[in-house]
Amino acid sequence: MNRRRPSSAASADELLTTLQQLTAQARREVELHQARVELAEALQRGMLTRTLPSPPGLRAAARYSPARSGLDIGGDWYDGFPLPDGSFGYAIGDVQGHDVEAAAFMGQIRIGMRAVATTTADPGKIMGRTNNLLLSADSALFATCTFLRFDPVTWELDSARAGHVPSVWASVDGRAVVAEDAGGLPLGIQADQSYPVTRRKLRQAGAFVLFTDGVIEGPSFSIEDGLENVMRRVASHAADEADELADAVILTAALTGHQDDAAVLVLRHDAAPGGG
Repeated sequence: MNRRRPSSAASADELLTTLQQLTAQARREVELHQARVELAEALQRGMLTRTLPSPPGLRAAARYSPARSGLDIGGDWYDGFPLPDGSFGYAIGDVQGHDVEAAAFMGQIRIGMRAVATTTADPGKIMGRTNNLLLSADSALFATCTFLRFDPVTWELDSARAGHVPSVWASVDGRAVVAEDAGGLPLGIQADQSYPVTRRKLRQAGAFVLFTDGVIEGPSFSIEDGLENVMRRVASHAADEADELADAVILTAALTGHQDDAAVLVLRHDAAPGGG
């Protein structure tokens, strides 16, 4: 004679089975998410340039740091390359989002910007044409960016900004300012945008330091506090080598408790020959 198990025991078995199924599902979702994070990180690190041009009188260095959580990866980038007229272009930017799509979009921007830069060396035109090129790709993402052009003949540094956070410029005697240059909308939002160009004569030795918002903003810092911290660091290390200055600035990201990835681009420059 078969005895039926008490209903309470059956309910417990059903609950245990459900919990096991939910646990297995959660584990699969975590593994899938981790795989996406690792893919995004590999994509980004593979796309970031390994070397930056450092013409006579200018030394360039860059640093990248993933988010502290290890989950927000893929949007920040930096780049540097020679321009057809003999000058040199440098860029830093931040793509909306932090996943595989953001990493892929970042790659599109870098490739597009390099292609556009073969037709013009003007930072404003490079930014405007890159913006239109991205819009033609019909992506839902956008990016902030700053593009610099260093001319080793005129000893000028020209810059254009597309919705990006300000930079910091310091001289070796310890003076520093936040460079809140005029700019335009982020790339990928609206077609036919104009991006004004700011020109600086490098009459004194110093450093121009660019970064993404992960360096200056986080749970522990407001943007204003982060900018102030970076400005102090740049002022006190402006006479250091480019790599040392980049190391000092990227440390600010750890202080913010940043939940975003972070990138730093340093251009350590000499004074113009003959004082300009």
